[in-house]
Formats: sequence, C-alpha cells, structure tokens
Amino acid sequence: MRIVELLLDEESLQAGIQAISIVEAPAIEEDFVALKEQERVELKTMDEDKRLLLGAALVPNKPIYRRSGDDEYYIYFSQDTVRKASELFFINGNQNKATLEHQIDITGLSVVESWIIEGEQDKSKLYGMDLPVGTWMVSMKVHNDEVWNDYVKEGKVKGFSIEGYFVDKVEASKQSPEEDKAEEQLNAIKAIIKKDLRTKKGKRTELETYKDYPTSVRNNAKRGIELNKKVNNKCATQVGKVRAQQLAKGEAISVETIKRMYSYLSRAEEYYDEGDTKSCGYISYLLWGGKSAKRWAESKLKSLDKI
Repeated sequence: MRIVELLLDEESLQAGIQAISIVEAPAIEEDFVALKEQERVELKTMDEDKRLLLGAALVPNKPIYRRSGDDEYYIYFSQDTVRKASELFFINGNQNKATLEHQIDITGLSVVESWIIEGEQDKSKLYGMDLPVGTWMVSMKVHNDEVWNDYVKEGKVKGFSIEGYFVDKVEASKQSPEEDKAEEQLNAIKAIIKKDLRTKKGKRTELETYKDYPTSVRNNAKRGIELNKKVNNKCATQVGKVRAQQLAKGEAISVETIKRMYSYLSRAEEYYDEGDTKSCGYISYLLWGGKSAKRWAESKLKSLDKI
C-alpha cells in the first residue's frame, strides 16, 4: 500500500489548517485529555474555572489510513510540516475556528495554548501522554455549554482532528496548471469523519447547518460521481469527492462549507464547459453541485448576511 507525504503549498492562500474539529474517532488516534477540575492544579497558569481540552493536533511521521473509492493508502506529515502548519494556523488567525465531527461549525471554542514537543521533559507527560518529539500539542478552551455538557462530559468526543489543505508530494508534480486552478490549486486532503450527531434524546443538536439546497444540486453531484467513475476517479481533490457524497445524500452542511462551495464554484466556473462532459473541469464542477449550487450558496449566504 502506498504512503503519501503531505506538504504545505505555501504559495496558496488556503494552505494549512483552517480549523480544529473535536471528534469521537480522531484520525491521529491520540485522545485528548479533558481537564477536570481536580486536574487543573497540574497546569499552574490555568484558573480553576476554565474548561480545557488538551491533546495532540498533529503527530509527525504517523501513518494515517485513507481510502478514496477503491484506492487505499496512508498519508503522513513530517516534523517540518507539522511545525510549519502549527505556525500558519495562528498566522492566519484560525485559533477560534472549530467544528464538531467536521460537520458543524461551533462557536465558543478557542485554542489558547500551542506548543511542539521538544523532548522527554514535556508537560504532556503530566497527563499520561507518550507522544513523539515534533508533535503539535494544543489546549482548547470550551466556553460553549452545549458542547461541554452534551459532548465532552458525555464522552462523545475523544480527540482533535484537523481540517486543512495540503499538497500530495507525488501528485502535485503531475497536475497541469489548468487542473491545478480548477481543483483549488492543490490536491487537498481533509480529515473528514462522518458521524450522525445526535443528543441522548435522539434529536440533532441545534447548531447551524442547512440542507435546503434544491434537488438539482443533489442530481448534479450524483452525475459528477458517475462521470468521475468512468474516468477512474481521476478528477477532483479528496475534498471535492467528499463534498459530492455529502450533497448527493442530501446531508446538512455548515455555513463554512457553503462559503467554500461558493468560493470554489465562482473561481472554477471558467473551466466548466457544458459540451465537454469528460473533462475534469466539467466533472469537478458537478461534484460541487454545479451552477444551481452556486446560485443557492450565494442566495443562502446573502440571506444570512455572510456575503
């Protein structure tokens, strides 16, 4: 099975980590520690009333299994990439961006501390963590009562998982300039773990998502998936393929996802040729919902005062 190193495309405005998600099954397989009141004394700089999650955001050189259709492979990040990604996360001001299971944007979560493990005498050891040198550690403050009470305290989330864009070291060199632009200028990998987020009563939590896009958006995504299969799924980034699955199933999507849809569809429209159904420009555009998705996304963002 092939192993793919992911790199930062430092010339891209989207490069790096856009948000940190709290999830039940983190891809890096390292649980965070939910700091309970009796444990806070171990962190001398913390006030007693703070609710914090402490854990690994990225572990260097750790193989992470991925599957795209019939293609199975592993991805990993070098120590250098982990460090650069951690720095870029703050340079771009993303410390207040968080999601729940990569599906729902949530407010009231902030990364308040960040460091790279440099040696054996790291404070992560205080919490029973045995992580390699080069690991990016974060502590996240949770002042969202719903998230803390319904997810952290209930044990429904157990770790951090990054959301971001990285270049496939192998595939990046094979992309043509035109395809590179049409596919968000990089071969993006986004850690997405789908979960049916429900409360104990079986009702979906009241956080901001939408699924009122027209049937034509679903149909376009389904058509894009079919056409991509005919060309051995060579078109679109991993993000585009995942987005198509969400739209084809009629799943609810977050405001941040709607923004990404509108941004991509606006930018990639010039590569969409209705007469060339075999081109990646055409297929990729459909995977994101096509023209009807662009119209809906624009309308939805305007109605929410997000554009």
